[in-house]
Amino acid sequence: MTNLFPNVDWDMMFTATKETLYMTIISLIATFVLGLILGLLLFLTGKDGLLENKFSNTFLAAFINIFRSIPFMILIILLIPFTTIIVGSMLGSNAALPALIIGAAPFYARMVEIGLREIDKGVIEAARAMGANTFTIILKVLIPEALPAILSGITVTTIAIVGYTAMAGTIGGGGLGNLAFMEGYERGNNEVTFVATVIILVIVFAIQIVGDIFTRKIDKRG
Repeated sequence: MTNLFPNVDWDMMFTATKETLYMTIISLIATFVLGLILGLLLFLTGKDGLLENKFSNTFLAAFINIFRSIPFMILIILLIPFTTIIVGSMLGSNAALPALIIGAAPFYARMVEIGLREIDKGVIEAARAMGANTFTIILKVLIPEALPAILSGITVTTIAIVGYTAMAGTIGGGGLGNLAFMEGYERGNNEVTFVATVIILVIVFAIQIVGDIFTRKIDKRG
């Protein structure tokens, strides 16, 4: 590989790849938890939901829609003061995490809500008729029934997060995006840009393949 791409510093490339994977994994975990909670609350407080509450549902929907609609680059800039307070810096892979999570969680929450809305209402009503409380219905009915959609949604969201990490890299967020921009674009080293792009594509393809495998194993509908 050194002979094929002599202008690539492989130690830097390896470090950048680790940073990208670190940002993706941490953001994925936080996004899954927050997005699942937000999606459940959005579904439960909606019309005919188990916790129907118009005000709460409207507030949640507005919150999710606002953060889903803000372009990620702008979101990073808007969150710089917040990021500096909680992380202590606006540079590096840790500094990119707040924007990655806040940008991805609302997106995933909507996908969770869509998956929950596909559940047959008769199944929910049957559980209620048998005396199951809301918490039991969530754990025993809603999540299991929507699990294929939940997993499919987190696969799509994780791929989006990888793309977000590349964008975060252009303003010092670290990772492959930062390396491609600083060492590739700024210094005119096309080899670095090419290799960083290929690695990102490999990561994306790997996520998609793994996500599809798990979704097919869990989906019993066909």
